[in-house]
Amino acid sequence: MSTADTPPAGLRDFYENPAVPVASGDARSLRQARMLADALGPAGAHPSVVLDVGCGDGTAARAAAPLLAGHRVIGVDWSQDALRRARTHLSDVLRGELTDGGLPLATGSVDAVLFSEVIEHLVDPDSALDELRRVLRPGGHLMLSTPNLAAWYNRALLLAGVQPVFSEVSLRGIHGRPGSEVVGHLRLYTARALREFLTASGFRVVRIAGAPFHGVPRPLRALDRLACARPSAASILLAHAVRT
Repeated sequence: MSTADTPPAGLRDFYENPAVPVASGDARSLRQARMLADALGPAGAHPSVVLDVGCGDGTAARAAAPLLAGHRVIGVDWSQDALRRARTHLSDVLRGELTDGGLPLATGSVDAVLFSEVIEHLVDPDSALDELRRVLRPGGHLMLSTPNLAAWYNRALLLAGVQPVFSEVSLRGIHGRPGSEVVGHLRLYTARALREFLTASGFRVVRIAGAPFHGVPRPLRALDRLACARPSAASILLAHAVRT
């Protein structure tokens, strides 16, 4: 996903490149949306404000829309190119950053934040979570997803001396691991590290679930779906946390 942080000059050019992917799989988006819909409940007379931070091209919000009917979803991204594409899926979009002035929203004004495939792109994830915590009301929900460093196949790859999937050593090409697409990952988390990081940042972790990865080769996709039952080994980590 496109980052909502303010990256250094080289990364700014990278994320503004229209060829850089800004969307991830629908399977992850739908699982995350179901978790959020369960947490928020029906919109009723008082719809919640949901902030999709790092909304990319808006496809994740589009996938979630039927499950979040009645709630107001606002997309935020740093990349102007991503926001241009997001406007085809979202009625409300804002250009915002997670550092250097923060998000253009009042303190405690948001009921929930979707933070999908963003944290792995950030230079300063600590300041990012501080800013998300600021805009969330007390008891507000954070739905965060990120690739799992300890995914079942990464464990095997490391034993074989191969660079793990999702990790990158260059913005110019893939070296030492399967795949060919550069997406700008700077940080990767295990389930344990993510839980500890969220807790240290002022959130109470409600649940960490797993989701499949759309890039897994077709013959291995059934196994990847099975691995979701054990989030610590799943391809994608889905964290539901509450602002304390």
